[in-house]
Formats: sequence, C-alpha cells, structure tokens
Amino acid sequence: MASEQKVALIVGASRGIGRQIAIDLAKNGYAVVVSAKSTSDTNATKPFPPDPNSQQSTISTVEREIKEGGGLATAIPCDTRDLESVQRLVDETVKIYGHIDVLIYNSGAIWWASVEKTAMKRFQLMQRINVEGLYGTIQAALPHFKNNGWKARVIVVSPPIYSRFFRGKTAYAMGKVGMSVLTKGLAMDWERDGKKEMAITSIWPASSIQSAATSQIEKTDQDSIKDLRKASIYADAILAMLRAPVADVNGLLDTDEDFLREHEGVTDFSKYSLVEGASPRRIMPAKFPDLSVAEQADEGRRTDSTKLRASKL
Repeated sequence: MASEQKVALIVGASRGIGRQIAIDLAKNGYAVVVSAKSTSDTNATKPFPPDPNSQQSTISTVEREIKEGGGLATAIPCDTRDLESVQRLVDETVKIYGHIDVLIYNSGAIWWASVEKTAMKRFQLMQRINVEGLYGTIQAALPHFKNNGWKARVIVVSPPIYSRFFRGKTAYAMGKVGMSVLTKGLAMDWERDGKKEMAITSIWPASSIQSAATSQIEKTDQDSIKDLRKASIYADAILAMLRAPVADVNGLLDTDEDFLREHEGVTDFSKYSLVEGASPRRIMPAKFPDLSVAEQADEGRRTDSTKLRASKL
C-alpha cells in the first residue's frame, strides 16, 4: 500500500526514546515503521500500554499504540548486527509504503567502563550495533533515496565530538564518535554531489533522559530522577530538525536542548523535567569545539579507490 504520507523508518523503536520518537512522528502525520529485535503478543500485554521503559514494550506494542491513536504504523523486526536482516527491513518498508522520507537510527548498545574492564566481545558487540549497524542501514537505504529523487532526511543518535566524551567509556565512545564521523562525511559527500534535498544530522541529549538505560540507576538512586528529562524533548527536537532547511542541519552534530533553543526559540524547558519543578543537570559542555580548519575547502588531489581499482582490471 503505497503511502502519500511521509514515511519514517525508526530503527531502535521498541521502548524509551525510540518509542517516543515513533509515537510523536505518527501524531505529526508520518506513516511510521518501527523496528527492533523485540516483538510480542499485544493481546497478552496487560495492562496496555505497558511501561514504555520496560521489557514489555516492544515494536508490536508501539505499533498498536500508534494505530489505536489513529496513526499509521507497521512493526518490522530487525537485528542490526545482520546485514541481510537490515536489507530486508529497508526493502520491506519500501514495498509497503513506496518510499522512505526519514530514516532515524536509534539502535544502540551501551557499556560505560574502562578499556581494561571492557572485554573484546562486548567491544565488538557495540561496534556491530552502533557504527556498523548504522553504516549498513544507510547503505541499504541509499538506492531507495536515489529512486525517490534524493529527497530524504537521516537522523543519527550520536554526540557532538569533544574530548571529555571519551573519559571512562573509550570503547563505547569509539563507536558513537564513529557514527558522528559518518554524519560529517556523508553530509560533505551529499553537498559536493549537489544533493540539495538530502540531510543527515546527529542528535544527543543535553541532559539525561529517562529510558530503559536509566531504569537500573533509578532503582538504586531515587534522587537521580530529578536529573532526568522526559523523552518528549528528544522527539520535539527531531521534529524541529526535520522541519529545518537542509542547509541548517546537514552535517550538524547537536543536542536536543541547544537545537530547540537556537532554531525554535525555546527558552523554558521545565515541561520536559521528569520531576515537576526540578532542574535537570546538563551533562554536555556549554560549548563544543569547532571541527573545521582554515583549509576546509582544499581537498588537494582527491583519491577515489573505486577508480583506482577499476584502472587495474
């Protein structure tokens, strides 16, 4: 059923932030494909809807929530560690809805510890789900973007690049910063190739957001909830990024709060505090370093490995 609505594919949408993004995009008129590994029998889920940060929240329950709210949604399971699974997800999305207008990569594995305390298997898991999963998903989507006349937006859950981010979580940071490098690099490719209606943007929370990842901390530290925001701030920022001109967001690495302040004029963020009246602590720097250099436009003699290989055949 080809859709005349804009279609958003959200990878990592079973609970927490991903679920909120899916719910809010559907409320704003998008046909939404929700994807993750977890599925369930929604008829057996009681009470419904489930706690959005619990294991009971799956892509199946998110699909049902959206449909019961009058929206259009399809749940398609996917394991981002498996390229064939990723390819099936993207192809099935286009088969059902005809096109993809927005791709949001929220899937992620997290382990914050020193290199000494991060086993190789855990390191490899994070790289496969975080940076490799993102790369594979974009690779699978590119032919469909081309067929759609190169008109699409990509949103990546990855941080601005700055030194303090690596502290105490080097293995995790290697993958997440790699995702941000992909954002920067692909943005420059699209700009160089004249794809004026394509944009890729990275977004990160300025303050901690309640999610499945914070649930364990909340159980052991009740005061920690005062430093949490609702996931709606993230969804609002993404919607604002999708409304913004390509030139404002292509290659941008930003936080939810900063984007809403600078592009939407938001000055009061109190409605996003999980605890009414609380002022969640900002976990990100007030200002990020500028990654550009004076010679930014000077590429010298560009090397294209595909052409070098072709010349040897």
